[in-house]
Amino acid sequence: MPSWAAVGCAAWSNFTDGPVEMTQLGAYGQRLGQFLRLEHTPPSLITRSLRSVELAVTETWNEDPVPGLSGSLTVEDAFLVSLKLHDYPDCELWERGKCVKKADVRAGATYLYDLKRDPRYVIDKPFHSLFFYLPRSALDGIADQSRTQRVGELACELGSGHDDAVIRHIGASLMEGLRRPADTNQLFIDHMMLALTAHVAQTYGGLTRRAEPVRGGLAPWQLKRVCERLDADLGGTLSLQQIAIEFGLSASHFSRAFRISTGLPPHQWLLRQRVEAAKQLMTTVRDLPLSEIAISAGFANQSHLTKVFSAQVGASPAAWRRETQGTKDSES
Repeated sequence: MPSWAAVGCAAWSNFTDGPVEMTQLGAYGQRLGQFLRLEHTPPSLITRSLRSVELAVTETWNEDPVPGLSGSLTVEDAFLVSLKLHDYPDCELWERGKCVKKADVRAGATYLYDLKRDPRYVIDKPFHSLFFYLPRSALDGIADQSRTQRVGELACELGSGHDDAVIRHIGASLMEGLRRPADTNQLFIDHMMLALTAHVAQTYGGLTRRAEPVRGGLAPWQLKRVCERLDADLGGTLSLQQIAIEFGLSASHFSRAFRISTGLPPHQWLLRQRVEAAKQLMTTVRDLPLSEIAISAGFANQSHLTKVFSAQVGASPAAWRRETQGTKDSES
């Protein structure tokens, strides 16, 4: 599975406004599971715009479906962007209550669906997909913030797949979050969904961003306050918009300025601070179990601590502690 690569984010001030309540509004999660006639509720990661519109990514799969036509989603001005993870040959596709065509759906390709057209298909083979739910207001928000013309229709030709490396990379990264939601902080979800929505608007909606002057980083007092806020929330419950709004900035402007000031996007800076907190605890409380250190430093569990710590430090927490304690013992 490919690793996530950095992608450009269009400016958008109306992205997230804090922890998302699990109120089902759009075509994701349980509602998408019903559409696909799943017996389980598929996992979703969700973020919300200031207009109270939810955006989400949902992972769906069924190894042994009962043959039949899919359900019908609520007709709304919104889109589903689907990254296919399993080949689905000879797929019978429907729109507005009629069979339109048959097509071979390819693993690794991206397909777009306009929910105003009531897209459906015949489920008669195993499937595995990621679905990104993008309401119209999300695309409008990007255009308004960029001070450019709003997107009209997206390129939603039924059965036509796109070889989109950006969506594959974002999908692969969010798959990790879907499999281990406790390991994924809200800043990361916000960042990835903002990147994906901006990419869709530009690539499939023809959004043209105006050239913007290069802006500098945060002022010293702003950076100090932001770092204090993030340090006090090692668990990662804050959203980009919650922090950015304190300084009158858009989420994307804040994220860009923070990266200029620190060399890291907010979610990666937060992971570094968690590692430093874990090091401090291992150094000062030498017999504290790693499971307790993990929770105290903002990690979901010991496994999460080990994964992030090893990637950043080049050694597991246990090995680092043994080496550090051995060095100190020899010095004393």
